[in-house]
Amino acid sequence: MPVCNLKNLQQTFNDIGLLILRLALGILMLFHGIAKMSEGIGDIKLDLADNGLPEIMAYGVHLGETVAPILIIVGFLIRPAAAIFAFTMIMAVYLTDGISGFSLNDYGGVEIELNLLYMFGALALCFTGAGRLSLWNLLMNKSKNEIKKSEKELVSNA
Repeated sequence: MPVCNLKNLQQTFNDIGLLILRLALGILMLFHGIAKMSEGIGDIKLDLADNGLPEIMAYGVHLGETVAPILIIVGFLIRPAAAIFAFTMIMAVYLTDGISGFSLNDYGGVEIELNLLYMFGALALCFTGAGRLSLWNLLMNKSKNEIKKSEKELVSNA
């Protein structure tokens, strides 16, 4: 009768949890990125100008709301992608609500709670990484296997 390896089971559950977090953050933010690509970023340029920031920064929204979410979904370059994602949320709060976003709404939550959820979810991924259920892990394992194969060939040919 096989013995259940609790450590492997716990790691598998952690990886599934990270996958769920990556998919939720990435897919939900990607909708915003697609909207910005189709509707344009004119409003963001105005918000930047109103805050004394260069309008060219508005193009960063495509990186933070389209490219970074795609990388997060597939689990590739997760830490830099998640950091860009989190920074995008900080800028969104700064440009739209500022400190007033921390005021309570009619339902008892802060006005910017969705931005905060996105930001803290992305920060969690900065610390945890993508997990084993990711493109990065797949590529790293493939590379390790190729290196081991090459080492074996070198040893057998020596």
